Amino acid sequence: MSTTTYTDVRYRVEDAVAHIQLHRPEALNAWTPAMGAELLDAVRRAATDDAVRAVLITGAGRAFCAGADVKNQRELTPDGDPDLTSRLREVYNPIILEIRGARKPFVAAVQGACAGLGVSLALSCDLLLAAEDAYLLLAFVRIGVMPDAGATAFLAERVGLARAAELCMLGEKLPAAKAERWGLVNAVHPAEELQSAAEGLARRLASAPTVALGNMKRALSTAAQRGLADQLELEATLQQEHGATADYHEGRSAFAEKRKAVFQGR
Repeated sequence: MSTTTYTDVRYRVEDAVAHIQLHRPEALNAWTPAMGAELLDAVRRAATDDAVRAVLITGAGRAFCAGADVKNQRELTPDGDPDLTSRLREVYNPIILEIRGARKPFVAAVQGACAGLGVSLALSCDLLLAAEDAYLLLAFVRIGVMPDAGATAFLAERVGLARAAELCMLGEKLPAAKAERWGLVNAVHPAEELQSAAEGLARRLASAPTVALGNMKRALSTAAQRGLADQLELEATLQQEHGATADYHEGRSAFAEKRKAVFQGR
């Protein structure tokens, strides 16, 4: 077994499986730019290591990932608006593209909250297992912005426009069992069995013909996600439009003050 030391990510390779764990449990594994940079490095390491034949992504503690850490201050654009795109283009979107471009299978195991960027990360994996207590949540609408990091692409291709719009525009929780029925989750397990089920699946994939699995992944991605890179860039461009809106500033303030936002539509 080999390990690599990071601050907010745990990485080890065992039995040809790279285990990547988001490790900010006190913050429900919410993303910061620093954690994102570590995750990008870990994903690239796993993707290029010939000793790794499958990758398992998990979250420490009681949640998979609560999305971006809203306590982390945003940089400003030259116009003085919050910069809502640089982190996407420089760190978060490259993670998604690395996972989709890797010639080996990625598995995600989700427990508790899987929100925002966490949803994008989970859906970027080839197979997704969830605990019975897990849920997916795209609550961007509550702060006056839109889903990003590939979420719109993954949702539209897997559940269709009507259900994708429901998840994005209403910002309500999607329980694991319903997510499985919709085709977003491959299997649901009791919480206490999730880790062993995910590890078993990853080991099964690691013992399979890796070149064949890689070619299956490439063909499926080409068929369903030929325009993923363009979609990621479109999301990043559209996301920045929110930086100057009154609704975004109201949404952020309301979230921080734990009150209902009053949007004005501008």
